[in-house]
Amino acid sequence: MPHSHPTNTSLWELHLMGIPGLQHLHHWISIPFCIMYLVTLAGNSFLLCLIKADPSLHLPMFLFLSMLAVIDLVMSTSITPKMLSIFWFHSTAISLDACLTQMYFVHAFSAMESGVLVAMAFDRYVAICNPLRYLSILSSPVVAAIGLAILLRAVVFMSPLTFQIRRLPLCGPAVVDHSYCEHMAMLKVACGNAAFSNTYSLSVSTCVVSFDSLLIALSYSLILRAVLSLSSPQSCWKAVSTCGCHVCVMLLYYVPGTVSIYAQQFGSGVSVHARVLLADLYLTLPTMLNPIVYSMRTKQIRQAALKML
Repeated sequence: MPHSHPTNTSLWELHLMGIPGLQHLHHWISIPFCIMYLVTLAGNSFLLCLIKADPSLHLPMFLFLSMLAVIDLVMSTSITPKMLSIFWFHSTAISLDACLTQMYFVHAFSAMESGVLVAMAFDRYVAICNPLRYLSILSSPVVAAIGLAILLRAVVFMSPLTFQIRRLPLCGPAVVDHSYCEHMAMLKVACGNAAFSNTYSLSVSTCVVSFDSLLIALSYSLILRAVLSLSSPQSCWKAVSTCGCHVCVMLLYYVPGTVSIYAQQFGSGVSVHARVLLADLYLTLPTMLNPIVYSMRTKQIRQAALKML
C-alpha cells in the first residue's frame, strides 16, 4: 500500500489509507462493516417497499421516514463499497473528482438527515398537539415543500466545501489518512491556505447541529407540556411512546456525529485510527439501526410487515 508520492502542485489521484495504523487488521475490520452495509441495504429497501405498498402507511410520518431511508441508502453506498475495496483488495486509489464527489455526498446527505429529523420532530408535535388538524397541516404539498427545503439547505451549505477544496492547490504526499474523503482529511493534502475552509466547515457543522437540535428540543418541550396536561396516564404513555423511536434515532445520529466532528477538529490527543473508526461508525451504524428501530417500535410498520410477509 503506497505511503508516499512525489510532491505535485496538482494531484489527480489520491490514495485512501483505510484505518491508519490498523492495515494489518483490515480484513477483520471489514467483517462488521460488510454486515452493517448488507443490513442497511436490506432494512431500508424493505422499509421503502413496505411504505409504498401499504396505503395505511401513506401518512406524513412515514413519508418523512421514507426520506430518511433514501438518505441512509445513498450515504452508506457513497462510502462503504470503496471502504470494503480498500479493506479487501488494497484498492486505495481514487481520482480527485471521485473523491470530491464522495466528500460532497457525505456532508450534504448528513445535513439532509439532520433536516429530516427536524421535520419528524415537527410531525410528532403536530400529531400530538393538533391531532385533528394533522393531515390538513401536513398535507402532501407541505411535506413536498419541507423535503425540497431540506434538499436546498444541504446544497447551499455544503457546495462551498467542495468548491473550496477544488480551488486549493493539492500537493503530495497524495495520501488521505481516512477510509473515505472526509473534508478535514482532505485539507491535510492541500498545500495552500486552508484556514477559511477549515473555519467554514466547523461553522456550518456547528450551526446545522445547534439549530436543528434547538428546533427538535423546542418541539419536544411543547410535546411534553401537552402530554403532562393529559388527565389519563394511559393516554400520556401512548403519546410519549409514539415519540420513542424518533428520540432513539435522533440520539444515534447527533451523539456520535457531534463527537466525530469535534474529534476531527480538536482531537489531537486522540489516535488517528480511533478518529477514523469513529467517523466510519458515525456514517454506517445509524444507517443500519434506523430501520430496525422504527420496525421494532412502530406498531403500524410491524403490522404492515406481517401482512406483507
